[in-house]
Amino acid sequence: MTALVINTIIGSGIFGVPSELTRLLGRASPLAFLFAALAMAVIMLCMAEVASQFSEPGGPYLYVRSAFGRLLGAQVGWFHLLAMIGSGAASAALFTDYCSGFLPIPAHGGLRVPLLSIVIIIPVVANYLGVRAGASFASLLTVAKLLPLALLIGFGLLRFSRHLELLSLSDIASPTRASWLTALLLLVFTYGGFEDALVPTGEVKQPRYTVPLALIFGVLSCAVVYMLVQFVTVATIGTTTTDRPLAETASALMKGGGIIITIGVLISTYGTLSGCVLNCPRLMCSLSSQGDFPRFLGTLHLRFNTPTRAIVLYALLVWVLASSGTFVWAVTLSGGSAILIYAGTSAALIRLRHQNPKADALRIPFGIALSVLGIALALSSLAQLGSRQALLMSITALIASANWWWAKRRELQKPSQAVGTSASN
Repeated sequence: MTALVINTIIGSGIFGVPSELTRLLGRASPLAFLFAALAMAVIMLCMAEVASQFSEPGGPYLYVRSAFGRLLGAQVGWFHLLAMIGSGAASAALFTDYCSGFLPIPAHGGLRVPLLSIVIIIPVVANYLGVRAGASFASLLTVAKLLPLALLIGFGLLRFSRHLELLSLSDIASPTRASWLTALLLLVFTYGGFEDALVPTGEVKQPRYTVPLALIFGVLSCAVVYMLVQFVTVATIGTTTTDRPLAETASALMKGGGIIITIGVLISTYGTLSGCVLNCPRLMCSLSSQGDFPRFLGTLHLRFNTPTRAIVLYALLVWVLASSGTFVWAVTLSGGSAILIYAGTSAALIRLRHQNPKADALRIPFGIALSVLGIALALSSLAQLGSRQALLMSITALIASANWWWAKRRELQKPSQAVGTSASN
């Protein structure tokens, strides 16, 4: 579970973010990862308490639905679903594009589609055969994606540990307040994704204890890795900005470092795809089991006990979007989706404490205060969204509302159908 949390957080973003951070904050940029980790810790702790009260799959959708009802639950479910579909398609497309640099396959053309199909089929088969196989595959990729970063950090610390230059107050004070806020907002999204790991909790042993610990250790591990990567990058190539900061840093520290980092990007994007294949079908299954999606998506395989129909449907959607390149609109939703998920789950803490004051669950200290702070952080991030994201979010909200209306009508028709059947009998 901890590996799954790390896998959902560390994606391809870490391979490009260091350059933008250096541009904004200079030598003080490693501290931004620490401050952002503290901000995310507020939301993560709220999620840990809320998640400890559930043993069914669904994640934030289920939490918000249980706390505030079907309408708001449907909103969170749809935003989360589309974000994961877009993330899976983007990861598959990016992996295929990077493969074209190693293999004699054009980035665009007839051979790209078969390669894309193979890329998607492998994690689909692993998850089709069982959650243990899917989780083991994701864990393997998590270790593999950390190895290039560990090499980079190890060589960097070995080179610079003997002549470290401590940060001065001028390094911290020279960036403007706007630069610090922009950097923190960027990093909040870089730390995002751990909410995806909460979706398959119905297939986790002792979720009330496992999930909170996995969240804490996973986010803490990512914070350490991020800070050390940024430190090594700034110490190696200075405050100059570049499109490939980690590749240039690795090339300066070790022979063949650029190739190692490129392989790291491949593994990282594939790890993200495998995590999406594990998580998203479970969200579809949860929506189905709660009556918000068609029933066939909630059907489990008799032998493997996996939501096979939802897995196949998700794979087809990812394949179509990745092949056609129409996933960009779904990726654009990811930032706004994360904000709504964080705000909704933080608010659910207050509601659930009121509903179940004696629940057998984790109770974090100062939980109400942290919940209010988490909502404030999420809403402040919402103000930074662009007009295109706002438009796509409005369209998604309308789709979710239509889904809610359909589910409500179907539920209301059940008693009348039951009465009709009884009368005819």
